[in-house]
Amino acid sequence: MPHLSANMKLLSQNRLLENGGVGEGISMQQTADGRRILWLAHEGPPANFTAVDVTDPRRTKVVVQTRLPHMQVRSNSLEVSGNLMAVAYQTVSVGLQPAGVELFDISTPESPKSIAFFDCSGPHSRGVHALWFVDGEYVHCATGFADFQPRNPLDDQFYMIIDVRNPAKPVEAGRWWLPGTRVGDAEPAPQRLSKLDAGFRAHNTNVYPQRPDRAYVGYIDGGAVILDIADKSTPKVVSRWNPAPPFMGFTHTVLPLFSRDLLVVSEESVVDAAQDWPKLTWIVDARHEANLVPISLCPLPAPEEFGPKGGRYGSHNLHENHPSPLAFRSDTLIFGAYFNGGVRVFDIADPTRPVEAASFVPEPPAGSRINAVQINDIYVDEQATVYAVDRYAGGLYVLELDI
Repeated sequence: MPHLSANMKLLSQNRLLENGGVGEGISMQQTADGRRILWLAHEGPPANFTAVDVTDPRRTKVVVQTRLPHMQVRSNSLEVSGNLMAVAYQTVSVGLQPAGVELFDISTPESPKSIAFFDCSGPHSRGVHALWFVDGEYVHCATGFADFQPRNPLDDQFYMIIDVRNPAKPVEAGRWWLPGTRVGDAEPAPQRLSKLDAGFRAHNTNVYPQRPDRAYVGYIDGGAVILDIADKSTPKVVSRWNPAPPFMGFTHTVLPLFSRDLLVVSEESVVDAAQDWPKLTWIVDARHEANLVPISLCPLPAPEEFGPKGGRYGSHNLHENHPSPLAFRSDTLIFGAYFNGGVRVFDIADPTRPVEAASFVPEPPAGSRINAVQINDIYVDEQATVYAVDRYAGGLYVLELDI
């Protein structure tokens, strides 16, 4: 099956030394010598992370690729701030190591140097699934910890803030979990979803310089949560919006569009062949922060079209308007990764009527375990060059937008 595209074209593909399965970590660095380095976290072992020189997006090249210590751990997520990189480690099962966040000096990309490791391992912990690190001072993450015992094993990762102002000695600054999910909570346990119980735990934990006192948290089956983190030691709930039930759960990303008082909220498809459809990208009115109101959905092709193609189909990661000079930021164009639905770009100039502005669906990558692409994450640089990655084998796709 050839590439399918509308208003986008492929500039290059890099299979990452045949370790082309990439997770949910894409971040860009500008080096002292003027190069642009894209850092990628892998979906699973044996690869840990890869750095790709994308100075010429048509001729990308790997400059370093590292390996994990064993086959029971993954580094699904990473973020770069200046020459400091934070990498998340999550183990296959609880009680294993390494589980936590490792900080690296990447001033020389070819030779990343470990600075410190913040240990999140424990008898009920798998470590860190996803992290956010944009200010050089605090890592915001979804993690377990040695002292956190969930009532249900599916609820094992909560929101934690890690102070890395001294990178050699990271320390916890604060945490929040959905009340009722921890052993010892006075609150009742939340009601489980009957169709697909994915757990009440944190996923994306975004904090922006425009509102440093707010954390925008996707809490999987707990919905979209806005937290007041003015006092990082005691985050407080500002609001929570959850379409599940009756919808299928797994709130993934909460992207604020500050100039328009909107949120873009994505879910994640986690079952092949669209068996958990619908997995959607919502536009939410946030003019009254404590009363979030959904007003529209980003349109997607019907599951009958993409569900049978192989693998997952539906919403997943968004380009998150990273507060970096190397990131594209827009309050009207929304870029998303939709597994076998590829890359899709939506124009939400009218937030009540989003329209698809561009799309690109690569052909099935050679060597994949399924006969379809699985676009897993996406990053857009300040020149509107789009970097998308495949979950299993395709590696990195560099795309040009033409709208």
